[in-house]
Amino acid sequence: MAETQPNETTEKEIHALHMALDEDHLGAVSRIINGIPGAEAAMFLESLPGDKRFQVWELIDESCRGEVLVSLHDEVRDSLIEHLNTDELVEATRDLDLDDMADIIVDLPEEVSNELMLSMDKTSRDMLQQVLSYPEDSAGGLMNPDVLRVRTDVNVDVVLRYLRFRENIPKPIGDLFAVGRKGHYKGRVPLETLLTCDPKTPIRDIVDEDAPAILDTTHASEVAQDFEHNDWISAPVVNEKNQLIGRITIDDVVDVIREEAERSVMRMGGMDEESDMFAPIFSSSKRRAVWLGVNLLTVLLAAFAIGFFEDTIKKIAALAVLMPIVASMGGIAGSQTLTLMIRGMATGQVGSGNIKNLLNREVMIGVINSLVWAIILSIIIVAWYKDIEMGIVIALALVINLIAGALAGVMVPVLLRRLSIDPAIAGGVVLTTVTDIVGYVSFLGLGTWILLN
Repeated sequence: MAETQPNETTEKEIHALHMALDEDHLGAVSRIINGIPGAEAAMFLESLPGDKRFQVWELIDESCRGEVLVSLHDEVRDSLIEHLNTDELVEATRDLDLDDMADIIVDLPEEVSNELMLSMDKTSRDMLQQVLSYPEDSAGGLMNPDVLRVRTDVNVDVVLRYLRFRENIPKPIGDLFAVGRKGHYKGRVPLETLLTCDPKTPIRDIVDEDAPAILDTTHASEVAQDFEHNDWISAPVVNEKNQLIGRITIDDVVDVIREEAERSVMRMGGMDEESDMFAPIFSSSKRRAVWLGVNLLTVLLAAFAIGFFEDTIKKIAALAVLMPIVASMGGIAGSQTLTLMIRGMATGQVGSGNIKNLLNREVMIGVINSLVWAIILSIIIVAWYKDIEMGIVIALALVINLIAGALAGVMVPVLLRRLSIDPAIAGGVVLTTVTDIVGYVSFLGLGTWILLN
């Protein structure tokens, strides 16, 4: 998939498209949408409700439809595929690159995918089936099997002539990869070295044998980290026998990074699958209802904790006014730590070896911040209510809850991961429950003990 982030130019073009569509200037819409990259056209389609989406799709040139289709989010693409017949889908997708074809063919109706497979030559069909044999979120699922291989026992001139006579060179070209007689990976051949050295130079003399390859079973998130750490434009993919079977390029990795970021944001709202902002109302309502139900249970737990102090609240009404402050401050402090932990887990920076150090660090930050804000808040409360004991109560409760928030922010994602639950989905709910209950119980409990005794 080749998606793009909105920039100033893209936003202007999409605004112009919306204006032209609203004014029913379909000629202008056609001219603009066929003059922008397919990924930007996909962004525009995703910004439209269903009826207008299909209207604009009909204005896209047939030669551009494949790139647009493969750039759409899965849910949007599925809704569009449902409204297209077999001939339209085959025509739109038959000329896609193999890695893009692998992304989309599993979402196509069976008769379309069969027709596409039959239209390929045996070599292309075998390479496509090879990619489809891997999980989508693995290096094998990301790779393009159409990779430039060069032998180590030839010289540079032979390779340059091979490139000139080859009809199609994979883009972006990146480095070439050297293999032995049985296809075993030997190393990278930097493109700039290939183009600038003496044509009689043997390939074995310019191969970077220390350049690592990516194992086909490597998870996509680890692939993204490898690209980031090594500043790669492309990378070779090998199987367990160290045979070169494909390559991954930076555009595929950018898609992985963006999808991971979008998934994390959507999961925090309980909407992991809702990538279409104009999805049917009933299905969206059903998805969100589950998340709302989970949140309702956690709120009821907090309310149950407050119920123990009903008599105290009746006697001192100010406690009801002030208790949300303590819970909210603990929630914010915990969320900061939770966000840091989830990011660290996603990037591989957090592991069993540094959890203790992280816990100590976050607790110390919680202690420092809690003392600073406890002093400030207690001064405000004393000035407001003319009650020193009330200031002491809220100050102590704030210290307790900010430290609890720091502890929960570290431990909740660790425990959830051990239970095979994604911290990005459930971490926020659990954390909020902890800080709400600790905040209310500590504040109301201290209020009962200090103010009523």
